[in-house]
Amino acid sequence: MELFGYKIEKKIGSNVVDKGTTSFVAPDLDDGSTVIDGGGVNAFAVNFDTAFTTQQDLIAKYRQTAKQPEAESAIDDIVNEAIVLDPYKEPVQIYLDKLDSIDGFSKSIKTMISDEFQIISKKLEFNQSGPDIFRRWYEDGAIHYHIIFDNDNLKKGIKELRYIDSTNIKKIKEVIKDKDKNGVEVVIGVDEYWLYSKESKGITQTLKVALEAVATANSGLYDSDKEVIMSYLHKAMKPINQLRMLEDAMVIYRITRAPERRVFYIDVGNLPKTKAEQYLRNIMNKFKNKMVYDASTGTVADGKDTMSMMEDFWLPRKEGGRGTEVQTLPGGQNLGDMEDVNYFQRKVYQALHVPSSRMDTEQTWSISRSGEITRDEIKFGKYVTKLRKSFSDLLYSLLRTQLLAKGIIDKGEWNVYKENINFIFEDDGYFTEVKKLEMMQSRIEMLDTINSGEMIGKYYSVEWIRKNILMQSEDEIDAMDKQMEKEAKEAEEDGEEYGSDGNQEEEEDDGYGSYNDEPAPAEKKDKPEPKAAKDEDEDESKDDEKDKQEK
Repeated sequence: MELFGYKIEKKIGSNVVDKGTTSFVAPDLDDGSTVIDGGGVNAFAVNFDTAFTTQQDLIAKYRQTAKQPEAESAIDDIVNEAIVLDPYKEPVQIYLDKLDSIDGFSKSIKTMISDEFQIISKKLEFNQSGPDIFRRWYEDGAIHYHIIFDNDNLKKGIKELRYIDSTNIKKIKEVIKDKDKNGVEVVIGVDEYWLYSKESKGITQTLKVALEAVATANSGLYDSDKEVIMSYLHKAMKPINQLRMLEDAMVIYRITRAPERRVFYIDVGNLPKTKAEQYLRNIMNKFKNKMVYDASTGTVADGKDTMSMMEDFWLPRKEGGRGTEVQTLPGGQNLGDMEDVNYFQRKVYQALHVPSSRMDTEQTWSISRSGEITRDEIKFGKYVTKLRKSFSDLLYSLLRTQLLAKGIIDKGEWNVYKENINFIFEDDGYFTEVKKLEMMQSRIEMLDTINSGEMIGKYYSVEWIRKNILMQSEDEIDAMDKQMEKEAKEAEEDGEEYGSDGNQEEEEDDGYGSYNDEPAPAEKKDKPEPKAAKDEDEDESKDDEKDKQEK
C-alpha cells in the first residue's frame, strides 16, 4: 500500500511491518533549529472524533502538570528509582532461564534472543537515555516509536527507531461489518492501524500507518467513557491545581495584610463638607508627594507613591473631638502558618504514590538497616515494580518485531516464549544487598533454632525446611543437591589421597592407634619381661626342636 509516496506495509508471513527507509517522523534536532516540512503539500480533510482531540488536550495538561515543582520533584524520585544508571552494570537485562523448561528449546535460540535484545538496547540508547524515555512514558501515559527497516535487506532487522509525539498518533480499530443472507448486519472483522496526524501552517497532514510499524507501551489506565489513555499524573492534577490556588491566595493575603498602616485623624473644625474634603486632600498631598531627581535625564519629577491596597487612611474629625491624631493599625496575624499548604503538598505526593518523607528536603536521610525502612518506602518500591512491568511492553514490542523480521522465530513461537521472557531492571545496590543479607541471616537463625531443638525428622522434614524456611525453589533444590554431591565426591577423593599419609603421620607422632583407653603399643615395648617367662620360652623352643629332629 502506498500513500503520499510512502510505502507503508510489507508482508512477512502473517506479520505486517514497515519496510520503507523514509520516515514520516522528523529526526531529533535538539540544537534549537526550526524544523519545516519540505517537498509538496499532501493533505486532505479528516473529521477527527472527540476522543482524539480530548486526548491531545489531556496530554498537554499532563505536561503542564509535570512542570510544577512538587510534581517534578516527585517524578524525579520515581524515575530515579525505576531506572538506575550504573557505570558498571546495564540498566535493564533480559532473563531467559525460564526458556530452558520448554521442550525442544534450542540453546542457540536463547543466545540469539539475548544478542538481539542488546541490539535493541543500543538502538534506543537506553544506557544513556533510559531515564528520559521512562519519563516521557510516565508523563504522557504512552510512548511510541516508528520502526524503520533496511529497504534492501529486511533480514538485517531494525535499522532505526524514531520517537513519535503522543499527541500526533492515535490507534484506530475499524470494525468491518457485513450483512448475512437474512439481511442482518454482523461483524466480520476488526482492522487495526495507526493514524498519524500533524498540523503544519494550518494544514493537517494525515497518514495511515500499519499496526506493526509502531512499537508502543501505555500506562494501562483507560477512561472507558472518553476512550482515552490516562497518565499516572491524572490523580495528581486536582491537588496540584488546588495547591497553586492556595499559594496565590496566601501571597495576596500576606502582601495586603503584612505591613502596618497609619490612620490620620485630621481636625477640620467647623468647615463645610466640601471645604473639609479639600483641606483633607491638601494635607494628604503635602505628606505624600515627593520630588524625585532623575539622574539619567537631569529632571525633577513628582514621585507620587500610590499603593491602592497598602495606602494610609485619612479621616476628617469635626470640632469638639480630640484634635488631629495619628494611629497605627497592626499587620495581619498568623502569617507564618503553612499547615494548609503542607497538607496539599502531602496530597500531591500521596496521589503520585511517593512517600511524603521525601518532600522535606531539609530532613537528613541516612542509609541504615533495611529493618528501619518505613512502610511507605516498601509500598513505593512495589509501585515502582508495577511501573517497570507496564513499561516493559515497549521492550517486548521491539524484541518481537526484531525476532520476526530476522526469521529467528515465528509468531506462534513468540506467543509461547513471551511468557518465559522477563526483563530485570537494576536496583539500588546498597539497599538490595542489605535486604538480602538480613533475610538470609533470619533464615539461618531459624534453621539453627530448629536444628538445635532436634525437630528435624521429628516434626519437620528436610524438604519442608528447604522450601519454607530457606525459601528454595525446586530448581534451586536440584541445583544445590548436584553441587553438594559434586563437592562431596571431590572432598572424598582428596581425603583418600591425603588421609593415608595423614593417619601414618598421626601414628608416628603420638604413638596411639586409636582414641580408646587401651595402652599404646609403645608402652608395651618399654616394659621389661620377667626372667621366668624368658626361661619358659627357651625350654619350649628346645622341646620343639627335638620333636622335629625325631620326626
